[in-house]
Amino acid sequence: MFDSIKNIRTLHTKIHAIERIDNTFNIAHSEIKVNTHPRKLYFINPAKKLEVLYNAEVSKKAVVKPHVFPYLTVHLDPLGNLMRKSQHYTIHELGFEFIAKTIALTLRNEKEIPEHFTYHGKVQKNGYTCHLLQFEDDSYSYRKYTVGDKETATSIAYKLCVNEYLLRHKNNLLNEFTYLKKGKVIGVPTLYCKKAVIYVDEKQMVPVSISLFDDEGLFESYTFSSITVNKPFPKDEFLLDNKAYGF
Repeated sequence: MFDSIKNIRTLHTKIHAIERIDNTFNIAHSEIKVNTHPRKLYFINPAKKLEVLYNAEVSKKAVVKPHVFPYLTVHLDPLGNLMRKSQHYTIHELGFEFIAKTIALTLRNEKEIPEHFTYHGKVQKNGYTCHLLQFEDDSYSYRKYTVGDKETATSIAYKLCVNEYLLRHKNNLLNEFTYLKKGKVIGVPTLYCKKAVIYVDEKQMVPVSISLFDDEGLFESYTFSSITVNKPFPKDEFLLDNKAYGF
């Protein structure tokens, strides 16, 4: 699976996402087109009437078009507050590369792999024949961490190889993206998650579904359908003047 994801140059897929924000779940049905290198991305959520276009060759900012009043097209920083508010991840994490990284981080933090990973054989999931894998470790907990100079929740999660949403959730930092106060003591997860359920398509060897759990239960789940990899995009696919888009 890691090799397959590493070799993906283009991806077109639909995503059903469930993300826990505090005590509620946000559900979204979206479609994405991704060119991995250089990074180019088109995202649309028809229900929320939202389109996003990002082209690293053109700008470091994303073009965002909400098809509701006042219908303004804006250029926003993908890492800024407006685009990250009430979201688990940024548009930079859309696609399979981040999922591979997530699994790799789980493996890195887990010393007794055979004990906590289980292979459940082949099953049907979302129209695909998949390998079903499950990770579960009841030792999942939180430890104290003292914030250093110029550290953010994002940088701490990256440094410690833990899930950023869980770190934010534990410390009431869901929409705090600036530097944290030096010397502040926060709680950080000891593992990337307590439990993970992963379905991998046996043919394309890419994730069809991944669900992650903490000590409170499910906190995020992503299911993919209509998966197409390495099909070349037209030259104007990630340009503003593409007539198929609504910018």
